[in-house]
Amino acid sequence: MSILYSIQGPDDLTVTTLPTPIPKPTEYLIHIHASATNFFDLLQIQGKYQTQPPLPWISGMEFAGVVASTPSAIRNSKFKVGDRVFGAAQGAYAEMVCAEEDAIRGVPEGWGFLEAAGLMVTAPTSYAGLVIRGKIKKGDYVLIHASAGGVGLSAIQIAKAYGATVIATASTERKLSIARSYGADHTLLSTSRTWPASVSSLTPGLRGVDIVYDPVGLITESLKCAAWNARLLVIGFAAGKIEKVALNRVLLKNVSLVGLFWGRYAKVEPEVVEEVWSGLFGLMREGKFRPTVFTEREFVGLESIGEALKALGGRKTWGKVVVKVPQSGESKM
Repeated sequence: MSILYSIQGPDDLTVTTLPTPIPKPTEYLIHIHASATNFFDLLQIQGKYQTQPPLPWISGMEFAGVVASTPSAIRNSKFKVGDRVFGAAQGAYAEMVCAEEDAIRGVPEGWGFLEAAGLMVTAPTSYAGLVIRGKIKKGDYVLIHASAGGVGLSAIQIAKAYGATVIATASTERKLSIARSYGADHTLLSTSRTWPASVSSLTPGLRGVDIVYDPVGLITESLKCAAWNARLLVIGFAAGKIEKVALNRVLLKNVSLVGLFWGRYAKVEPEVVEEVWSGLFGLMREGKFRPTVFTEREFVGLESIGEALKALGGRKTWGKVVVKVPQSGESKM
């Protein structure tokens, strides 16, 4: 079985052959057909992520594929051999991976492996942020930063499905055009120093936005265009700097700073996980949520994982960068 591992960076990733992994009694064995890339994968292979598995380890987290075997310890398993699933488990940059039942979901009807591979992290993060934590409602004005990224494009679609007006920011005109293609009502370059004033000008009576969705680290600037009672969602720090916010500004505008750590819900509030996925699958069935796969360049084979990660890290892509993983004997064409 071909896999990738590294302790340096994308250029040091190596494809090698290991025995087929042996699943624990509670795990499925899954043939991977597509693997998705994430920024935390870049950090992990450099030894900089908050959770580092003990060496040696296989990199990658998100995947989509076909169930090869079911858990021996689960009598009535949710999935059967041959079912198409997507999920998240350490070691997704491989041809096969082991995963617990609560770490996988069925591929949505009408979706392919490439489209489903990047669902497990970004889609529920955006839904939980806007719906569970942000209490989004019809008529809200929502500011979405890094709008052309995986979580950004997911957030745009969810906000629109709930009847909100979306103001999206991104670093290039190309990324803004992608945001508009996913439903953003207004788009602004985040490189402009005047974007907070421009955001306010797009809201009724210059009152500002009701929700800020921030995976970048722009809370301080976003406070300038936040409305009274606004909810500012702290999703992440893609810019690399953790902000220190002046709390007097939080007080004066009566706003809420709301954090989201989606990965903890499975342990702390598992019932919310089911609520989130139920909501997402509902939006998919209604045609209100579509795939966010980057389509301007194709990555095929485990050998291309390094290039896919470099493209992601160079911030020249949009949406989810996904790699097709041909099975043994399958053509890469």
